[in-house]
Parts: sequence; C-alpha cells; structure tokens
Amino acid sequence: MLRVAVVGSGPAGLYAAEALVKQAALLPAPVRIVVDVLDRLPTPFGLVRYGVAPDHKSIKSVANYLRRVLESPGVNFAGGVALGTHVTREDLLASYDAVIYATGAMRDRRLGIPGEDLPGSYAATDFVNWYCGHPDIEHSAFTLDAESVAVIGVGNVAVDVARILARDPAELEQTDIPEPVMAALRASKVREVHVIGRRGPAQAKFTTKELRELGELPGVHVWTDPAEMDLTEGFDRSGESAELAAADRRVRGNLVALTGWAGAPEGIAEGPGRKLRMRFWLRPVEIEASPSGTVAGLRLERTRLTAGGVFEGTGEFETLDAQMIMRSVGYQSVPLPGVPFDERTHTIPNASGRVLSDSGEPLPGEYVAGWLKRGPTGVIGTNKGDAAETVQALLADLAGGPEVGEGKLPRPGLLRHPDDDESADFPAGLACADLLTARGVEPVSYAQWLRISEAEEALAAALGRGERVKLPNGDAIWSAIR
Repeated sequence: MLRVAVVGSGPAGLYAAEALVKQAALLPAPVRIVVDVLDRLPTPFGLVRYGVAPDHKSIKSVANYLRRVLESPGVNFAGGVALGTHVTREDLLASYDAVIYATGAMRDRRLGIPGEDLPGSYAATDFVNWYCGHPDIEHSAFTLDAESVAVIGVGNVAVDVARILARDPAELEQTDIPEPVMAALRASKVREVHVIGRRGPAQAKFTTKELRELGELPGVHVWTDPAEMDLTEGFDRSGESAELAAADRRVRGNLVALTGWAGAPEGIAEGPGRKLRMRFWLRPVEIEASPSGTVAGLRLERTRLTAGGVFEGTGEFETLDAQMIMRSVGYQSVPLPGVPFDERTHTIPNASGRVLSDSGEPLPGEYVAGWLKRGPTGVIGTNKGDAAETVQALLADLAGGPEVGEGKLPRPGLLRHPDDDESADFPAGLACADLLTARGVEPVSYAQWLRISEAEEALAAALGRGERVKLPNGDAIWSAIR
C-alpha cells in the first residue's frame, strides 16, 4: 500500500488523486493507494469553486465530477490544513510515501507602471475571488462606485471580469454569487467597461465562445475601433497577425466577432445601457491620480509590430477616463515553504512532474502537477493529462510502473476501482492525523464540507436564488461546519 499526500484540492490535485488510483490498479502487480487531499481552505475544488465565473454553469459543473473523486474509497479530504503553517514539507515527507504539490497559481502579475497601487487599482484575481465568494476576500472589498472601468488584458479572465461588470445584475440572481456581493452588483454605478490589449486582436488569448458571450449581453452595447482591426500595415508590418489568422481557427473566430462589432453605434455616448469597448494596440504607461489620490485615468501608448517583428511603442499617447483599473495580465504561482521554486518561471522545477533539486536531480518522493508544474496555461481539462504524467512518474519510481510515455494510461473518465476493491478496507484517518492532533489542528472532513454545501443550498432556497448561494464569509463557513 502506498500513502500519498496531494497538496491542493483543485482540478490538478483531484485529477492527480484520480490518476493515482486508476493507474495503480493497472500495474503488473496492482498497488492499493490511499490519497489524503490537503487544502488550506475548508472547501474543496479550488479554481472550479473560486475562479470560474458564476454565470458559466456548464464549466462549474466540473465540480460534480471532482466531487465523485473525493467520494471514492481511499481518497480523503482534509480542509483547513495549510502547508507551512500546520504542517511542513518535512512533516509530509515523513508521513507519506510521496507528496504531490498542486496549489495552482493564485497571484496576478503586476504591470510595473506608476500609479499601480492607487486606491481603485486592483488585481483581477481579487475581483474574481470577490464575486466567487472566496473566504480570503471581504465582501466589502469592492463598492463599484466607478462609472468607467478599464480591464487590462485580453484573456478569458479579462472577458469574465468585463462581463460581470457589464451584465444586468438581474441575470446573475440565479447564480451562486454571495448575497452581499449581489447587493453591490445591484447598486453598481458602472456604465462603461474598456478591455485593453497591448497587442492586436490576432494575438488576444480569449476563446471565441467566451468572446461572443459579450455580444449576447442584453442591453449592453459592444464595439471595436475599425482601425484597430487592421491586420496589415496599420499596426503590424511583420505579417504575424495575418499569419495567425490564416493558421489558427480560434483567431479567425475571434476576428469575425470583433469585426462584427466595428464602429460605435450612432448616439451610443448619450444612449441608455452599459457600454463595453474592446481596444487593441495600446499599452498602459501610467495610472493617473485624482486630487483626492484615487484612480482618475489610464495613460496609454499606441503600439505596433515593426517589419522585423519587434514590439514597440509609437510615442502616440491617449488618456482614458477611468475610476477603476483591473489588471488581468496573467497568473503566477507562489513558492511553497521549503519547496524548490524557480523565480523566473514561477513554477516548481521538474522533469515530467518529478521535483528537481538545485542541481537538477529528482528529489525522492516529491512531485508537482498543474499550473505550479507548467505555468498558467490551458483549460481545466488540460490538468487531467498533466496529472496523469506526474502520477506515471510517481508510480514508476515507487511501484515498478512503466516510465513516462512507455505504458498505456487509463482512458479519461471518472475514477473506477477494480471490483475487488469496491468494499476493501482502507486505513481510517489521515496519515498525518496524529501530527495534526498534537498541534491542535482539526481538519475539515468531506462530511463537514457537505454541511457547508447543504447550508448554501438552504440559503439559496430561502433567498429564492437558484440551486446554491455561497456563504458570505469565512465565519459563516466555519459556523456551518460546526
């Protein structure tokens, strides 16, 4: 029997737990695996719960899949256990045969421009955490009293932020947004949202489905600048934009949507409804302050690609009137206490998921999966194959399994134990239970998580707001647990 700790209960961590059981069952000499999934939060599912926009219910349904992983024999959930606070790296290595780090990427990249820390300038992750009800963010963190908001970035997170800001709050009533956040959205004064990209529409990272959703928002006027849609001489003399459009179906789909919104509708400035403008070939150079010291505007420089493919500023500037700035220019992972970390790539150095020492040698019993392994790339489903690779390396090291790329992996799909394991006895409790007890730490069990879930369903029924409404803060969550 192997006992493995997975640090992080988001998609990467739970796909790793699933892969451990499935792959171990297929070994020439099957090995029984017990997996303890640790998370510093009392709630599981990570990015699916606290990163996916509440109006994307089909994506949030991934939680139903992950829930069944946590309900599988031999998989234990331990919430409220923080690496570095409640347990150390050395504790885990002493208690388990192996540890998989899967804590994701929880920090926004900074812009590095003057005024970035002014009141009214925020990381998009903080805003996402706020509307998703993350217990680390107070429900009073955002008041939405700005009339004009600039969202810097052209990925799916930026599109999510812009959509939540521009959408009629009445359309969000049936989502799981906490009630205090809904109250702030109902009172929002936001009337204009600007989404700003440093490069052109062909280089934007959002997916076509998410982009098109902006044009389907009732009462919201979306438009682009026709000149900024030019793929040739205007802003890109290298030909890169045209090549991307020719080679990439996603880029072509994005361009169809964006060019369909070209040109401001007549009378839009004075007309009713919220306005959402997509801007390209502009880079922020300064966030300007009001006399009271809050955000008053965003100074932008026009950009271009030279014939040689060099990205540069043109020296042409404009100032956008905005009282709130959201930066969404990428996520970064943060170091875990005692665990090797590459400050350049913001990942744990690894080879096929094996954690590497400073000298480049694999460290016995330590593995990594997800964004902490490869950087913030791909979609939720990308973590499935990523986790499978890490687990294959782990089992090759500890259980005589095939080396990475050599053995046949289980088909994607929900974890299924072999029939003779369905009623098998597994050790009761966590492998690190005695250590946590000695330190006065009481982990949140899966059964206690279900109390939180039931309280959220009851709250939704009481408010008449759909299937679930998240509890408003950490105190309410812990109250439900007790």
